[in-house]
Amino acid sequence: MTDPTRVPLSVLDLALVPEGRTGAQAVRDAVDLAVDLDRLGYRRVWYAEHHLSPGVGSASPAVLAAAAAARTARIRVGSGAVLLSTTSPLVAAEQFGTIAALHPGRVDLGLGRAFTPPPGGGARRPAPAPAGAAEASGPRVVDGLYVPPAPPTAGDSVLRERALAQVAVLGASRTPASFREELGLVLGLQAGTFADGSGRRFVSPPVQGAAFDLWVLASSGGESARVAGELGLPLAANYHVSPSNTLDTVAAYRAAFRPGVLAEPYVVVSADVLVADTTERARELAAPFADWVLSIRRGTDGAIAYPRPADATPWAERAEDERAVVADRVDTRVVGDPATVVERLETLVRVTGADELLVTTAAHDPADRQRSFALLAQAWGATEGEQPRVPALAASR
Repeated sequence: MTDPTRVPLSVLDLALVPEGRTGAQAVRDAVDLAVDLDRLGYRRVWYAEHHLSPGVGSASPAVLAAAAAARTARIRVGSGAVLLSTTSPLVAAEQFGTIAALHPGRVDLGLGRAFTPPPGGGARRPAPAPAGAAEASGPRVVDGLYVPPAPPTAGDSVLRERALAQVAVLGASRTPASFREELGLVLGLQAGTFADGSGRRFVSPPVQGAAFDLWVLASSGGESARVAGELGLPLAANYHVSPSNTLDTVAAYRAAFRPGVLAEPYVVVSADVLVADTTERARELAAPFADWVLSIRRGTDGAIAYPRPADATPWAERAEDERAVVADRVDTRVVGDPATVVERLETLVRVTGADELLVTTAAHDPADRQRSFALLAQAWGATEGEQPRVPALAASR
């Protein structure tokens, strides 16, 4: 009998830029890693979209996905996610439709809404939780899974100022439509049925009939999760970024689900993972993570180049306010030897009901990252060979 907790493994890659290396090297490392992941039996590799962050090289998910597809034979490639605050759904669909024309049946287009600062003061409030969602002002343990409280928002003004500055540099002036409309545009173009509000029909040759799967990425139980469910799309829930919201995200998606593109819900849950031969070694390699997360949440320049373990600030010496800002991600990171990591990931799968795990790994040395993925694949039982696609119905739109 197949172990229900041993769901397929996939990877979210940030094209991490380690301290002392260049962005160009990070991009080459990312494509080389895709070759390894293909050999190791991972189902898919997705690339995030981050701009103007010294420590993250994945600014162009479509370009990375195309490069990875050209170097691999089986693994699916895609985005986790293209951000609709900077890229229109049409452009994203045409990019990934073009990749799918060359690598049919191996492409995923993941779309997500990004933080956009409001025109007035103050940071944007998080989306309200769905009706019936659990209120959790403090940490809790749900059937063995640690669910931390949300981090304090004292640094939101810094994030807002950085976001405003980035928008100016990016020149991202588009005003997105509702998320449902943005997704509907992609589905309509793919099905060849799209028409604007006046009834005028439009056709995009790279998108019509394109063999890519559309995904939604969500970090809360708000609009993204709800709309994904209403349209019957697959969902990726962000435990590695927003662990306090993951259970509500999955619950909202399942509550809203109606058969559409998929006949039944399909949930991928992300996890930040670092595996080494021993737990002691894994913890040593994991030491810079808190510094890196702090730079994302409080830094004026975004994610710093990933520090060397020897340069990490010891947790015991870190200021209490800094600990509070990063504790949710540090405490939910899955770090250890293969057996320890597998046990914790099995708990994550059991509690969330995940159909697939999306693993992301940060380490200074690319060789340590590759070793982590290899150890995890071996311990989890990932195998080479063709992996089935997410079961889908023919689009009726």
